[in-house]
Amino acid sequence: MRRLLRISIDMFLATLAHLLGWFLVGLLIDKELINMTLLTYPLWFIICAINCICGTGANISSIRDKNKDSVFSGFILGSITGLILLIAILLRVDDYILFMNMNPSTYRIFAIYAIIILYLRLILKMILSKLYYSNDTKRANRYSFLFCLISVSTLVFMSLFTKDQMIIILTSLIPTIVFIVIASLRVIPKGHFKIHLGKCIKYDSVYLFGELSMFIVYLFGLKNSFNFGEQFILANSFVSTITETQLDMIGATKTAAQVDITKNEFSYKEHIKNSNKLSAILVFTSIIMGMILYPLYKVTIVFTLVLLAIKLFHLVLYPIYSSKITFIQLEQNAVEPTIAKQIANVFRIASSFIPTPYCVGIGIVITTIYHLVYTHISVKVHKLNLEMKKTQT
Repeated sequence: MRRLLRISIDMFLATLAHLLGWFLVGLLIDKELINMTLLTYPLWFIICAINCICGTGANISSIRDKNKDSVFSGFILGSITGLILLIAILLRVDDYILFMNMNPSTYRIFAIYAIIILYLRLILKMILSKLYYSNDTKRANRYSFLFCLISVSTLVFMSLFTKDQMIIILTSLIPTIVFIVIASLRVIPKGHFKIHLGKCIKYDSVYLFGELSMFIVYLFGLKNSFNFGEQFILANSFVSTITETQLDMIGATKTAAQVDITKNEFSYKEHIKNSNKLSAILVFTSIIMGMILYPLYKVTIVFTLVLLAIKLFHLVLYPIYSSKITFIQLEQNAVEPTIAKQIANVFRIASSFIPTPYCVGIGIVITTIYHLVYTHISVKVHKLNLEMKKTQT
């Protein structure tokens, strides 16, 4: 349970920094900037997809394939790929903002900043992946905390003293970049460029293609929801503020399962027991946050409650199916769960085009139920033993 909490803390810090930073900047400079949490949200899934191959996949390959250069090679490949993709988006940043039904004159400068920070978070994710698979979660916590402290404190501090957006973002970016460079040099082992991309993709293919699908879902789904007016944008921002930290934290259950299965130390019963404890804490904190922040947002109550219920439904059930999918992928075969996941992604992508502000939520409900049914049947059909070895998760 202690390791699971440590990994979830890293995810908590990353999301909290993102949400808190824009919330405070919105209060200090322009209240519309609170919506920055949603403007760049689809791009986050591109970052996660790159990390699936170059972070998670490379680290699993270094253990299972005994390729000592895999981590270094993955880090270099991920850094270059992320840089190319994000520069391409920066060059068309106004078009991206307009596509999301927002005003470029309001969001342009801070959108550029947010995209650069996303790239730095990609580097951080690859650093943390190395530390997780080295059983150095304490150090991972320190790096996560320092990254969030530096990036958020400088952003908010400068917003107190000046409204010049260029000064604000430069003051925040320079120390954050310096920190990431130092952390990379200290954690990522130097080596030769030697990587088996096929295996790196195979080891996390389910989530790789899932992240790419989520980019499409949220890109078009949020655009669709935003067409229904400011009240729905605000309600989405509110629900994201009180649940995104928790939803990212529950992702720690998947990471912990991957590490344990890779090392043949996985116990499903122990894993779910600990996951349920974490889920209960996260649901409780979401509700408390909602009660505290509701007077500040003054959102439409019905739409907000529906969105919240959907997010919490997914949060509670995620550890059950994600751990089983991970086990099937690493111990049975990668093709079947990857195909199954893509079927679910087709449902979710299709849902994002339904002309309703609830389109993203409908997709979440459908795919969550689908995943639960698929993983239950697959484990039974293949007669998989999910108890590899009793260990603390």
